[in-house]
Amino acid sequence: MAVENTARMASDGTSGEEVILCITSYEKGQAFLRQVAAMGCRVILLTIDKLHNADWPFDILDEVHTMPEGLTRDQITNTVTYLARSRKFERIVALDEFDMHTVAHLREHMRIPGMGLTTTAYFRDKLAMRFEAKRAGIPVPEFTPILNYDDLREYMASVPAPWVLKPRAEASAIGIRKLHEAEQVWRTLDELGDAQSNYLLERFVPGDIFHVDAITSERRVVFSEVNRYGKPPMQVMHEGGVFTTRSVERDSEDAKALIAINQKLVPALGMVRGVSHAEYIKAHQTDEKGDARYYFLEVAARVGGAFIAELVEHSTGLNLWAEWARIEISSLRGIPYTLPERKFSYAGSVLCLARTDEPDTSSFNAPEIVYRMKKKHHAGLLVESPDPNRVAALLEEYSRRFAEMFLATAPVPMKPTN
Repeated sequence: MAVENTARMASDGTSGEEVILCITSYEKGQAFLRQVAAMGCRVILLTIDKLHNADWPFDILDEVHTMPEGLTRDQITNTVTYLARSRKFERIVALDEFDMHTVAHLREHMRIPGMGLTTTAYFRDKLAMRFEAKRAGIPVPEFTPILNYDDLREYMASVPAPWVLKPRAEASAIGIRKLHEAEQVWRTLDELGDAQSNYLLERFVPGDIFHVDAITSERRVVFSEVNRYGKPPMQVMHEGGVFTTRSVERDSEDAKALIAINQKLVPALGMVRGVSHAEYIKAHQTDEKGDARYYFLEVAARVGGAFIAELVEHSTGLNLWAEWARIEISSLRGIPYTLPERKFSYAGSVLCLARTDEPDTSSFNAPEIVYRMKKKHHAGLLVESPDPNRVAALLEEYSRRFAEMFLATAPVPMKPTN
């Protein structure tokens, strides 16, 4: 294990008593780290060797430790418990979704408060979250685990194609395949071999995809913001195109319905406190009464990716990373969490993979532009306006121009990359 120790002492020459260990395999969560430090805690970061010189807030970190990629859970446990010999960790936090199971194991192993393995599964395992959402009375597209072949045959005979084969533990649309007939399913399972039980099969529901980004405190959802994707993320990832998402009008039926569903879902899955990013589909086909039908797709106990945190911050004034940190430290200190005053604006983002290393977006000059994304081989903008129709119009124009000026395509990854 390569280790860098950059100790930061308090102004009086002493270290704080509360030590928070943050673990991540991806470069993210800087606002979380800064907020924890601002609240007077010692912050220790454990990440991977290749992110040793990433854009971390070194000025507020007490220690930074790195480790090789691909360590087993036991090896990471040995690393953390070695550090714990001379440090008393009050909380351990996973800044990225792919570290959640490891951190849940560490909490249980070290008897540190926080989400354990069973609850974590409801926010990481697409099969577990579907069973639990269905048990809570929330509509879910018909699904089946890839376990018993008789059950699978019965499912395909009773649920019309197409279906989507989904990895149970990946994020976003990574690894998802759309299948149109039973023979395709069987051949795909042959390819997967012994790994097939790590997948589920679900009815494909055409519709509009929404995401609800929320804050939960003591089992109660205290903040929700509803946004709508342009093209479904699965379509963008598999077919290429420009990714967009924007705030939904807050007095719309969509916003009201999805907030109500999400307020029921998140506590039902066992979240006590933290942030969540949930996705839902509004089916194009209405139910037997002619009403819109909303289905649950997936949920994660994390801040949404693809610059969604910045989108929410510009539309509401709340930084989800910072609020997550405030909730954690408030709980640690036994004081109530209070939601800051928020604003009620509207925002939208447009983002795509770019052909050039550093695409030039200077020709986009609307006064509503509030953020330009800086990421290699990506072009992206955020816009904000008090008028949701203005946001929608800008995204429509900009997504078309992005496709003409910048858009590149790449093979769909079967695994995430950091």
